[in-house]
Amino acid sequence: MFSLFRYLRGYRKELFLGPFFKLVEAVFELIIPLIMADIIDTGIARGDTDYVYRMGGLMIALAAAGLASALICQYFAAKTSQGFGTVLRSEMFAHIHAMSQAEIDRFGVPSLVTRLTNDVNQLQQAVAMLIRLAIRAPFLVIGAIVMALIIDPYMSLIFIAAAIVIALVLYAIMTRTVPFYRVAQKLLDNVSLLTRETLSGTRVIRAFSKQQTEEEQFEQASEELRQTLVRVGRISALLNPMTFAIVNLGIIAILYFGGLNVEGGLLAQGDIFALVQYMNQIMLALVVVANLVILFTRAGASATRIKAVLDAKPSITGGSGEGHPEVPTAVQFENVCFAYGDGSGRAEKYALRNINLKFERGQTIGIIGGTGSGKSTLVDLIARFYDATEGAVYVDGENVKDYRLDVLRSRIGIVPQHAQLFAGTIRQNMRWGDPNASDEEIRRALSVAQADFVFDHPDGLDRYVEQDGRNLSGGQRQRLTIARALVGDPQILILDDSASALDFATDAALRKALAAYGGGHITTIMVSQRASTLRSADQIVVMDEGAVSGVGTHDELFETNNVYREICLSQLTEKEAA
Repeated sequence: MFSLFRYLRGYRKELFLGPFFKLVEAVFELIIPLIMADIIDTGIARGDTDYVYRMGGLMIALAAAGLASALICQYFAAKTSQGFGTVLRSEMFAHIHAMSQAEIDRFGVPSLVTRLTNDVNQLQQAVAMLIRLAIRAPFLVIGAIVMALIIDPYMSLIFIAAAIVIALVLYAIMTRTVPFYRVAQKLLDNVSLLTRETLSGTRVIRAFSKQQTEEEQFEQASEELRQTLVRVGRISALLNPMTFAIVNLGIIAILYFGGLNVEGGLLAQGDIFALVQYMNQIMLALVVVANLVILFTRAGASATRIKAVLDAKPSITGGSGEGHPEVPTAVQFENVCFAYGDGSGRAEKYALRNINLKFERGQTIGIIGGTGSGKSTLVDLIARFYDATEGAVYVDGENVKDYRLDVLRSRIGIVPQHAQLFAGTIRQNMRWGDPNASDEEIRRALSVAQADFVFDHPDGLDRYVEQDGRNLSGGQRQRLTIARALVGDPQILILDDSASALDFATDAALRKALAAYGGGHITTIMVSQRASTLRSADQIVVMDEGAVSGVGTHDELFETNNVYREICLSQLTEKEAA
């Protein structure tokens, strides 16, 4: 947790002034019982009303000064904690975007969301309490004991005994609650996961009438979280009654032994009142300490989770290369093997095995294969979403590991399987590849992508797209993502099963328009399950269980490759396929 305090460097002044003003307030609190004792022993005992009013006015002045000090401290605490949270959240957000897909897969999106929101909020609250109470509470405990020593050294033994017993109670409760808070954070991750899956998959859940099943799973996860928090709550609930009981026993002891001392002339009545007040201050301060321990325990668990993200080094970092545009080979795979995770498993765990391929500049490449054959994984290596476990991938004659990542990805237009659009206008979505793209360039890309429906809408490019394109059909989303990739004028265009929602006529028109748009200078890599989509490609790669089963034209593969022939005949008649 302390390693994250470096994000407080810009708030050194507030970190000093906040606790300082809180200490000023605490000093006033320690003085007030002495004034009350003086009012009782001097003003009330002698019937001196003027003295009572003067001392009462002094108490009001001290209370007002204490209130002002508390408000100033509160201001500095809020400013520091909110600033700390903003800086930390921004740093985490930037770091997550710098991580490779492998690290994101390892943490999981729901967990990252929880760490970015709930865990940062826990630390914000801890920083605020650190400034407001972490110094004040121990100071009050020590100060109250010191003031009791000044009033009567023997009576102060009651304070010391009460403080020790309360501290032991705090320790016993804390040691039993700390593990539960760590478990609760993990259970909260699970609830976030189920929430995200359920909300994003609402249509599928309704289509299969699985609402009851999902509700039961969510209720089970929520119940586990509830039971954990209830268990820790029951233990923590013992804190206040046990503390009050100890303090009340201490007050009884003060009243009993103090009464004897008053009768013996060793103590004044006002001193007894002051001692009782100091005992109450100790109780309240120790309760605050207990709550701080709980808060810092939860914050410590959150800090560990946040630090794990910030300490995760991106496995993919850019080099300084920019490629060799004069090289005729646009993409080359050389003895490439890939395994998800650390890649240390046995050969059968590889998602890709011994891939050797060459895609020439300007060609249209088709990649086909059964589900799970490694098609998407293969194209993910080109843009370095993942790095090859063994072998090398080359773009424009240079190893992708030697490229600057921004240069590499600026040359590649990617249309993923899931058509991801963002809230905003169509124009804003189209300018992801080129922020300075003109409306004419956008219109051309939309026309090639067969997205003419944009021009049929009265708002045109200013039409608003809801989050994830919810107000558009699946086919419309796919065509818009294809247009978005084209706006960036890529040298390599990767279409990862991005026409699956299009009808055959639109698919054919799209392929024809792409061929004309490429003009022999764009290398188009099309991943598809449709044999009819790829049959006119210059080169077709057939994938089977992570390996290349065959490479060639449609006619060649249909005659020589059993895997490709089976795929074709499952979709077309033999006459259509031939």
